[in-house]
Amino acid sequence: MKFHFEFDIKKIKRPISLSSKLLLLGSCFTENIGEKLRKHKFSVLENPHGILFNPVSVADAIADYISNKTYSESDLFTLNETWHSWKHHSRFSGITQQESIHKINTAIKEAHEYLKVADHLVITLGSAWLYTLTEKAVNAIPNTVAANNHKAPSDWFQKKLLNPTEAIYLLNELIKGLQAFNPKLSIIFTISPVRHLREGLVENNRSKAVLIQAVHQLVDKYEHLYYFPAYELVIDDLRDYRFYAEDMVHPNYQATQYVWEKLLDACVDEETKTVMKEIAEINLAFQHKPFNPSTEMHQLFLKNYGTKTKLLLEKHPYLNLAKELTYFETGVK
Repeated sequence: MKFHFEFDIKKIKRPISLSSKLLLLGSCFTENIGEKLRKHKFSVLENPHGILFNPVSVADAIADYISNKTYSESDLFTLNETWHSWKHHSRFSGITQQESIHKINTAIKEAHEYLKVADHLVITLGSAWLYTLTEKAVNAIPNTVAANNHKAPSDWFQKKLLNPTEAIYLLNELIKGLQAFNPKLSIIFTISPVRHLREGLVENNRSKAVLIQAVHQLVDKYEHLYYFPAYELVIDDLRDYRFYAEDMVHPNYQATQYVWEKLLDACVDEETKTVMKEIAEINLAFQHKPFNPSTEMHQLFLKNYGTKTKLLLEKHPYLNLAKELTYFETGVK
């Protein structure tokens, strides 16, 4: 008896390997996958503007990376004794203007250099609902899109649903800009399975429909674009509230793990998957907490995994296993 609907996922033409450089942008679901990639020692740069949900904010962020934009204090506003940017997540906010600007410009500079050499860009779109700034918003150009509301008063914003034509044009211009900046870049689109129920159930579905239509039209147009069906895996394959957290909005660990396994199968080459198993074993050994660190058995355990780590680094010197190797050689984390 089958309890969920499984479907075949088209494999990516240019698979991800452990030597690939990945830039991840978008919703909080992006960060869940990013954490798993980092754990397996992939080279990852994640959300240099912070979590972004809508296509306009994603496009604005990428434009900043391409141009290597420098923000100044005049780009910030103050609210609740903290300085913020309308283009950034609140993790870039600061008690002083200098603190916030330093975080913003450091992240953009890093993203600019990383995007030059990146192999894959993963964009996870969360919502087509836009919150544009009104005349009441502090230090804002009216009708521009806010990436984060920073808990500002509701009358500082006006809600608008991006229509499919606007979304297609916006993303098409984004793709052309990326092609010119880094011709070798492969772009992977996903739609976040996180449900934006604060907008309303019908409104959430309208929003996801806009994103799905726009992305698929562009994937059909460009050879170097790929769509990974994270949204469909949770909504149509698993299709059960037991795969959601208590808020009934965010996929839980089991759902995220299921999507992760499907992502590996569709987007990662076979050699990399084999090496990932070795890395997972080293990770487990690194996390091991001995009852008696000085015993001969534990010292043998450390020596064994030190040897395994060195052999892996000889084959794959780009892997960041420095702290693990140090622990196995010294017994000190």
